[in-house]
Amino acid sequence: MKRWLVAAALMAGACSSVPAPPAGTDADTVAWWAITGDLSSDAMEGRDTGSAGYDRAADYVEARFRAAGLKPAGENGGYRQTLSLKEVRVEKAGTTFTVVTDLSAAASADDLVFVKTILELDFLHDITVRPTVSLPRELHAELVFRGYCRPEDMTGVRNKVVVCFGARRAGMTTGAQRLDAAAKAGGVGIINVDDPGFTIEPSRWPEAYARAVTFREAGLPAYPELAVMRLSAGALAAVVGERAAEILKAGAASHPLPSFDIPATLDATFAVSQRELQSDNVLAMLPGTDPVLKDEIVLVSAHLDGYGFGEPVGGDSLYNGAFDDAAYVASLIRLAERQAGAGFKRSVLFAAYTGEEKGLLGSNWYAGHLTVPKEKIAAVINLDQLRPLFPLKILTMHGIDDLTLAANARRVADGMGIELRRDMEPERNLNQRTDHFPFLRMGVPAVNFVFGFDPGTDAEVRYREWYQSRYHRPQDDMGQPLDWGAARDINLFFYRLTEDVANDPVRPGFVAGSQWAPK
Repeated sequence: MKRWLVAAALMAGACSSVPAPPAGTDADTVAWWAITGDLSSDAMEGRDTGSAGYDRAADYVEARFRAAGLKPAGENGGYRQTLSLKEVRVEKAGTTFTVVTDLSAAASADDLVFVKTILELDFLHDITVRPTVSLPRELHAELVFRGYCRPEDMTGVRNKVVVCFGARRAGMTTGAQRLDAAAKAGGVGIINVDDPGFTIEPSRWPEAYARAVTFREAGLPAYPELAVMRLSAGALAAVVGERAAEILKAGAASHPLPSFDIPATLDATFAVSQRELQSDNVLAMLPGTDPVLKDEIVLVSAHLDGYGFGEPVGGDSLYNGAFDDAAYVASLIRLAERQAGAGFKRSVLFAAYTGEEKGLLGSNWYAGHLTVPKEKIAAVINLDQLRPLFPLKILTMHGIDDLTLAANARRVADGMGIELRRDMEPERNLNQRTDHFPFLRMGVPAVNFVFGFDPGTDAEVRYREWYQSRYHRPQDDMGQPLDWGAARDINLFFYRLTEDVANDPVRPGFVAGSQWAPK
């Protein structure tokens, strides 16, 4: 009862001051925008997993679901499912990275001139490190460069830090392969240099923080004793000197790279902290109305968590997460409110997940600890990666070639003048980076959508600019530009798709031969 009273107070008083929608904006979009403003307000402190701000946001969502008449679908007869988590963080205070270069040159036949340079790398701006409990508190090792760090490249790296070109394109060594090769060859650390040629999702700095959140009972990551670092392309010259430009140009074009020993050492110190925390999924049910179909469930979801406080960008250290993903938790709330007192034929389960930004924690946990029988889940519709920046004319549908849900989506899209397309950038692995994926992997028809565009258009410019300057940045806030028509249309598409799937007499399934179909 206490939680409900707190949530009710939040719902009444959390409204933040946000830019007003333009005159003539429809009532549903106005309401959606207000909820988005509440969830991404400074009062929610960026909704970081396990934070007090996230708890306030979860209280708010539960209150809205209750007020809309949704039934509890969590654990123990409530609206929550609690995740027990642990955090390892590399603190900025006390963490340093220093490259010491020793060069010698002949001044005469009998004399040598010794030159030593010492360069400090800026933690979270030039370089970052994977947080693990086994990370050494100090690291002092020689540096070597080994190109793409294939197994055959890893000669003479024992007890050294291996610098690798961090290629991200198909056919090149992956991060996991580079890590495996460096560890098996006896390296004590690996530095992956950003690939400037991967322009469809360019690397961005600073990192918000070096923080890993996992399930409390989870084991250690692969090779936990190895210091796994990431270096900005702009900082490569501080490590390899004048050969940096040559390496970046060749690597960006996937051309052969040299291997050479670097006349330098890396001196690093790591300040590591640990703590335990917990965070909740919010789960609520709109019961179905059909005597038979009501036992089947359409799961609609979005992630409630964000980044919270992090490294300042432009003087702002609060990562509000308005479009990622407060706006689409707001869409769940609006669907619930629009349907208050009037269900669909199938039941609809609403899920606001925690921990998506830390590795799909909430959805993975729910998929493994369902509060409803797995066989009753007919479909999953997830909302993420949606940025209403330009008119909604094209939607990428993950799984378009695998799911009979494509027919439902086309039926709705055709009625709205929207073209559905398959993923044109599969190397970004977006299908694996959202909360529908744990369900797809376990054989449940599950889908996510992304705003699409034609190459070379203004829409592409806006899309790329958002990822460069606002994605996982404090600038993803309520002051950013948006296309109000696109915001209206993506919500309408979601409402209509949910209705179409929930009322369809034919249960969704997999297309014959789909890699995701249950074996």
